[in-house]
Amino acid sequence: MPSATTEFTTLAAQAAALESGEVTAVELTELALKRAHASQPVLNAFRVLRDEAALAEAAAADQRRADGDRAPLLGVPVAIKDDVDIVGLPTAFGCPGEFPAATADAPAVAKLKQAGAVIIGKTNTPELGQWPFTEGTAFGATRNPWQPAHTPGGSSGGSAAAVAAGIVAAALGSDGAGSVRIPAAWTGLVGIKTQRGRIPTGSELFHGLTVLGPLARTVADAAALLDVTAGTGTSFQTAAQREPGRLRIGLSTRIPFTATKTRLDPVVESAVRQTAETLAGLGHEIVPVEPGYGLIGLTFLPRSLTGVRDWARRVPEPSALDPRTRSNAQQGGLLAGPALKLARALEPVLRRRIGGVFGDIDVLLTPTTATPPPAIGSFDGLSGWQTDQSMIAACPYAWPWNVLGWPGVNVPAGLTADGLPLGAQLLGPSHSEERLISVAAQLEEVQRWPDRRPEPGW
Repeated sequence: MPSATTEFTTLAAQAAALESGEVTAVELTELALKRAHASQPVLNAFRVLRDEAALAEAAAADQRRADGDRAPLLGVPVAIKDDVDIVGLPTAFGCPGEFPAATADAPAVAKLKQAGAVIIGKTNTPELGQWPFTEGTAFGATRNPWQPAHTPGGSSGGSAAAVAAGIVAAALGSDGAGSVRIPAAWTGLVGIKTQRGRIPTGSELFHGLTVLGPLARTVADAAALLDVTAGTGTSFQTAAQREPGRLRIGLSTRIPFTATKTRLDPVVESAVRQTAETLAGLGHEIVPVEPGYGLIGLTFLPRSLTGVRDWARRVPEPSALDPRTRSNAQQGGLLAGPALKLARALEPVLRRRIGGVFGDIDVLLTPTTATPPPAIGSFDGLSGWQTDQSMIAACPYAWPWNVLGWPGVNVPAGLTADGLPLGAQLLGPSHSEERLISVAAQLEEVQRWPDRRPEPGW
């Protein structure tokens, strides 16, 4: 295992090094900031770096440790997506314009600070988190550490890039239609889409679609960040150390309702089927299943587009927004009445219908995305309709679980022939994070994905 003073270490290794005195929180934070600044011209993972504030937090962490404090993340650097409030900083959520500074920390940030984590910066996200690529006029393009000509995905692309590049061991993202799982898949990370309500958000996000969740290189690190932000003690870390037992795992490559032409890339399908074979080798029973998705897509759009409308109302310079954002906000205004009410009312029906699959299986395994990571600029110059068609074609698998509010975990599923990461997602019914984390940790022991890392080119 690399030492705490090298790239690609873990939260656990950093915490152990801090406890032993091998390194101080200030030294770890200086290293993380140095890497962040060095990578920024190429990867562009961060919207803002908190050099002065982070070093002050690190110094405070060192003092807390000297005073006997043993908070779980005391002195460990992390990063936060720029849709989460940090006191004193604007929350631009990928948009151009001068936003006011937040007057209070979001609940998850308050929990991280209480646990002693040092937040080195806020990471890039596309405008209002709408797309599975992290590019925009406000900050440029965030690039994939594995191959900078490609996107790390979105909308938590900055957080994913920061972790995949070894700048921080873990980061917080948000997932409203796959926005943690998609970039985790395309950067070789573990990404947890949490149960709705698991991590407090202070208010409902995108009418219940969006939750916060961790991205990390190991299941244990993702579980540790989840335990802290959810206030669950060590429940999820314990799950990561626990054998899941022999399970029935349903394999489905069926694309949910999308109202557009979509196709699963054979390279992705092969990677997911190989993951299923690995699970079978671990003693699990793999069975083909077809979840009853029905017309679930019709309930997603009123919630997502009304959420865009809600956020767009807070933007100081609406005219500077991407035309696609303005169009989505306008459509959200049209859907904010009866259509939104009906979409919310149908959620219990969809849970019963789709959840019926768990009468026969314990975990559902599907692709996380339908394609490998697209090239930077693939979505430039497209109309709103063309963008929707392109992003649905690339990412049709993740969003139904946001409608249901249930948890899912992306696990790395290998690399393409030219070295781009792929992912598969483990999906479960309500409040099943512990089981999903146990299965993911068991896979990690065999697949050893933390040993795979990009070659630094920055």
